[in-house]
Amino acid sequence: MRDSTVYFAVGIRQGLVVDVRILIIEDDKDVASFIVGGLQQAGYVVDCANSGKDGLFLATTESYDMLIVDRMLPEVDGLTIIRTIRASNIHVPVLILSALDEVADRVDGLKAGSDDYLVKPFAFVELQARVEALLRRPSAPSDGELTTLEVADLRMDLLRRSVSRSGQGIDLQPREFLLLEYLMRHAGQVVTRTMLLEAVWGYHFDPQTNVIDVHMSRLRGKIDKGYTRQLLHTVRGAGYRIEELGK
Repeated sequence: MRDSTVYFAVGIRQGLVVDVRILIIEDDKDVASFIVGGLQQAGYVVDCANSGKDGLFLATTESYDMLIVDRMLPEVDGLTIIRTIRASNIHVPVLILSALDEVADRVDGLKAGSDDYLVKPFAFVELQARVEALLRRPSAPSDGELTTLEVADLRMDLLRRSVSRSGQGIDLQPREFLLLEYLMRHAGQVVTRTMLLEAVWGYHFDPQTNVIDVHMSRLRGKIDKGYTRQLLHTVRGAGYRIEELGK
């Protein structure tokens, strides 16, 4: 697709961001140009779509390291785009841009499958910092890295993106998988809410929502329900810990 609503920009390749591809889906061409120019100067390779339909097409047919998605778009809205790519097992980081700044709006964005939420108007330095934070998150394991994580009879296969307990498969949403992965990588340790907000949601501030509590409750129901030995524990006033107690 190469109509007038889609344009492509080749980034200035510098240092560690060589060949990092970012797709921007933004219908305001002035805002899109502003973001594209800044990310190009930072060394990223940037593609941009000015409608939800074109953005969804690119997101599902091309390979990107990150998506920056406006929430209110013509033809296909941003939340629908995110839900669609998550349903297609596309797990790249997604940053939502939106003029909607209520807590409920941010929660809706997170529930749809986004990794971060930035309210318009914004400073480019903050956008760039959030992009860098999301891209620093570990993705597929490289040579020498663990490909499986285990805590008691709970097993996570990082290559197949699958989880099982006592051989029984557990169906997790993308955010739940990231949350469990972080806990299992820190098995036996207390993981604070701040650590989870930064590692799983990319937040460097408290968004003042119960999003962690909601996800932890769902995760506990999926990995502990029906088992005598509970693995996911709340450490009152501190955070959470995953381990088998009373062995």
